[in-house]
Amino acid sequence: MLEQALPLRPKAGASDDERVIKLAVLAVGGQGGGVLADWITDVAERNGYIAQSTSVAGVAQRTGATIYYIEMARDTGRLPVFALSPSQGDVDILIAAELMEAGRAIMRGFVTPERTTLITSSHRIAAVSEKIEPGDGRASSEKVHATAEAAAKRFIAFDMEKIAAENGTMISASLLGALAGSDTLPFTRESYEQAIGAGGRGVKPSLAAFGAAYDRARGLAAAPVGEKAATKPAAFETKSTAKVSGPETLLKGWQELAARVAALPEPVRDMTGRGLKKVVDFQDIAYGGEYLDRLDRAVALDNAKHGYALSIAAAKHLANAMCYDDMIRVADLKTRSTRDKRVRKEVGAKEGSVLQVTEYFHPRIEEFCGTLPAGLGSYIESRPKLAAFLDRRINRGRHIRTDGFSGFAMLWFIGGLRRWRRRLLRHRIEVEHLERWYELALAHARENYALGVEILNCRRLIKGYSDTHARAQSKFDRVLSALAMIEGREDAADWIRRLREAALKDEKGDMLDGALKTVATFGDSPA
Repeated sequence: MLEQALPLRPKAGASDDERVIKLAVLAVGGQGGGVLADWITDVAERNGYIAQSTSVAGVAQRTGATIYYIEMARDTGRLPVFALSPSQGDVDILIAAELMEAGRAIMRGFVTPERTTLITSSHRIAAVSEKIEPGDGRASSEKVHATAEAAAKRFIAFDMEKIAAENGTMISASLLGALAGSDTLPFTRESYEQAIGAGGRGVKPSLAAFGAAYDRARGLAAAPVGEKAATKPAAFETKSTAKVSGPETLLKGWQELAARVAALPEPVRDMTGRGLKKVVDFQDIAYGGEYLDRLDRAVALDNAKHGYALSIAAAKHLANAMCYDDMIRVADLKTRSTRDKRVRKEVGAKEGSVLQVTEYFHPRIEEFCGTLPAGLGSYIESRPKLAAFLDRRINRGRHIRTDGFSGFAMLWFIGGLRRWRRRLLRHRIEVEHLERWYELALAHARENYALGVEILNCRRLIKGYSDTHARAQSKFDRVLSALAMIEGREDAADWIRRLREAALKDEKGDMLDGALKTVATFGDSPA
C-alpha cells in the first residue's frame, strides 16, 4: 500500500504560515505541462495561497523536458519572496510525466530522500539515443524505479498515460489526480476538480482521468504499487474460439495447432503460442503447421536441464524469420481496418471526419522480382542488363493516397498476393536462408548447446526490407563468418554473442569490424 501522507519539511525557524511549498513539473511537448501548472496554481489560490508559476524551456530528450516551477505560500498579508527556478535539494514535490524524466530529475539533484515526494507516470517515451540503436537500446526501467525508491522520501508511480488515454484526455489530468491523491498538498479533492472545471474545455474526460488517478494514488482502485499481476498464462489455451472467429474448417485447424502447443514443455508454450499467432496471421493455418514442425526439431534436442533455452529461442526467432517483411506484408498491414483506427487515434481525428493518408514507397528491382513467380524473378535477376533496365523505371519514390479508391485498391491487390506467396521468388530465398541458419544452429547445439542458442539469437540482426534488410543480412553473415575461427573454443558462444551485440549497437559496423579483427587473431589455437 502507499505510505501515509507525510508533512512537508519546513525550513528551520519557519512557521506553517510562512512555509513556502516548492513544486516542479517535468513534461515534454504535448503532455499538457503548462495546463497542469495552471491547474495547480489555481488550486492554491482557491485555498488562500499566493502562488507563482514559471517555466524553463527544454528540448525533450536532449536538454530534457520543460520544467514548470511553482512556489506557493499561505497569504498572510505579506508578499513572500519566490524563486524563479528549482534548486538542487530544495524541491518538496516533483511530478514527472514520463519515467525517464523522473530519472533525469534525480540526476539533476531535484529529488532528495529527506524531503521530496516524487510522482511519475511509469510509462516510457523512448529517447533518441534509444531509438537509433539497431538492437534493443532501451534503458532499464527497473533501475530507475529502484533509484527513485532510494532517492525520494515518497515515490508514487503507475501508468498515468494509460489512464488518460482510456478517458480520452491528456496525461496532465492524470498527473493532477495523482498529486491530489497523494495528500501531499493541504487541499481538498473538490478544489482540484473546480480548477479543472474552470477551464471549460474537455472537462468531462479530464475529470474522469483525474478521478481514476486519484483513486489509484490512494491505493483504492488497483493493486499496491510494486505488485505485478501475472502476465504469463500457465498454458496455451486450446479452446481459442472465444478469441478467434472464422469458418469452421479454419477454427478446427487452429484448434489442432493450439493442441500441439499445449503438448509442448511448459516453459516453451508461451513463446510458441505468440509465435504461432504471428505466423498464422502472416500467412495461413498451414504455415502455422510448418512453424511447429520446425520447432519440434529443436524441442527434440532440448531438456529441462538447460531451461529449454534452445526451444524458446527457436520459437521466437523462427516466427520472426518466417514472417519476413516483403511488399505483400507491408501492403497488407497498410490496408487493414485496424490500421485506420490506429492512425485516427494517433492524429486525434474525430468520428466522421475525412482523414487523408499518403503512403510512401520506394521499391527496388529486388522487391519487384521478389513478388514475381520464382522462375521469372530468377530469370530477371540473372540478367544484369535486363535488371538494370527495369530498375531505372522502378527504383524511385512513390506517394500513394490510400484514402482514395485507386491508391487503396492498388495496395489491397498487392496485399492479396499472399495466397500465392509460397510460389514467389522472395519466399523461396527466405526459406532457403532460414533452413541454412536453423540447421547450422541445431548442428552446433548437439555439440555445444550454448553456441546453438547464440546462433539462433543472431536472427535478431535481420529486420526490415529493401536497403535495411540488405544491410542487416550483411551483418548477419559477417557475424556467423566467425564460426570457423572460434569452433572448438570453450568461449565460442560468448564470442558469437559479443559479435552480435557489436553489430546491433553500431549502424556503420565499425565495432563489428574491430571485434572480427580480434577473433581473427585466434587462429586455429584452442582457448
